[in-house]
Parts: sequence; C-alpha cells; structure tokens
Amino acid sequence: MSEIVVWGLLGIFIIVILLYTFRVLREYERGVIFFLGRFQTIKGPGLIIVVPVIQQIVKVDLRTRVYDVPTQDVISRDNVSVKVNAVIYFRVVDSEKAIINVEDYFEATSQLAQTTLRSILGQHELDEMLSSRDRLNTGIQKILDEQTDAWGIKVINVEIKHVDLDDSMIRAIAKQAEAERERRAKVIHAMGELEASAQLLEAANVLAQQPQALQLRYLQTLTEIAGDRSSIIVFPLPIDLIESLKGTVTAGTTGDDDTT
Repeated sequence: MSEIVVWGLLGIFIIVILLYTFRVLREYERGVIFFLGRFQTIKGPGLIIVVPVIQQIVKVDLRTRVYDVPTQDVISRDNVSVKVNAVIYFRVVDSEKAIINVEDYFEATSQLAQTTLRSILGQHELDEMLSSRDRLNTGIQKILDEQTDAWGIKVINVEIKHVDLDDSMIRAIAKQAEAERERRAKVIHAMGELEASAQLLEAANVLAQQPQALQLRYLQTLTEIAGDRSSIIVFPLPIDLIESLKGTVTAGTTGDDDTT
C-alpha cells in the first residue's frame, strides 16, 4: 500500500515537472527566460522547454494595445482652459527591454502619455488645437516614441479625440466666427467696388476719346427708357449733343449756299 502511494506521488511530481518544463507560446507571445535570476534568452512562439527552479519565464504580449488617455485639464498658450482626451496605440518591439528596463511598461507608457499630452498642448493656442490636430498628433506620437524606446515600446499612433470648452468660450468663438464672416464679406464687397470703378474709369476714358460713342450710348439709354410704362419721361439733353447737332446743321447750310 505504501509503495502505491509513493509511486502515485512520484507520478504526480513527474506530471507537474513536465507541465512546468514544456510550455506553448502563441504566435503573438514571447518568453523572456532568466537563468538563476540572470537574463538568458528570448524564446517562442511554439513549444519551448523551461527547466524548473533553474529557469524562470516571463511572458510578453506583442499585440498592439490601445490606451484611452483620461480627460486632461490643459491651459493653452493663449490662457484658455480646455479639457482634452486622446487615445494612443503602442506595442512591445523588444521583450527584453520591456521586462528588464521598466517595472510595468503599460503603466509607465500610460502615465507618460498623460503628462506629454498636457505639456505639448499647453504650448499651442486654442485655434491650433481645433484646426491642426493632425500636426499635434504627429508631434505627440514622435515624442512618446522617442521616450519609450528605452522600454522596448513602439508608439504607433496618437489621436486627440475631444477638445471640450465651457459654454462661455463656445459663445465667444461663435461671435468671433461671425465677425470673421462679416469682415470677409466687406472685403469681398470692397474688392468688387474697386474692380467696378476700374472698369467705369476705363469706359469713361474710351468715351472721352470717342464723342460719337457717347452719343450712341445716350441714344441707347433713351431707347431703354422708352420701353418703360411711364407716360412722361424727363431726360437731360447733353450740351455736347446740341453742339454736334448745331455743327451738322451749320455744315449743311453752308453746303446749300455753296451749291446756290
């Protein structure tokens, strides 16, 4: 009976040893192997052998992780208080650094993302936060990637999700936008008046050089007025037109006298 118990315990011990000796790592996992407390190698994926007691293994997940940065209170360079939150995408590219150089690489990356977000956005004005998000995302991603390189972390992307303002600031921005639209409308109107005056000046110069053109324009205007339903039409008679008609009559009279 005692022999059966001994053999049973021995069998259980062997099974436990085999379970701890043979490990299976998935495609996205790596095993950091320590030999008597010292780093030895990185194994995986697939079936690996770990000698119990002598070797220890720490698994590392290489898949991309998503971290939603909590809302941060940021004061912009133009002294506007806003609430900003963002999301970052990162993954482990060096399992050895991620385990040895930092205690908890996920926690360290998340805390660094929060402080970097406040620091970088505080150097920009509110208009830049609202209109230049792509450039700000790239700048934050580059800084995070450089600082997490020592931890074996690759920051893939950073996206600013929301920039929240209080109601008073929203009203102020709306007034500013309305004033900007009015300013643009006035500028466009002034440019139109300037172009029209230039065209009128050019037309006046042409009419001044050709008196006959002025007379034709005058007659055309009379034709347009005659088409109106008004029963009485009062219009000025230009002196130039009278003088030209007088000159024509005088020339005709002189011609008749000569013929006589």
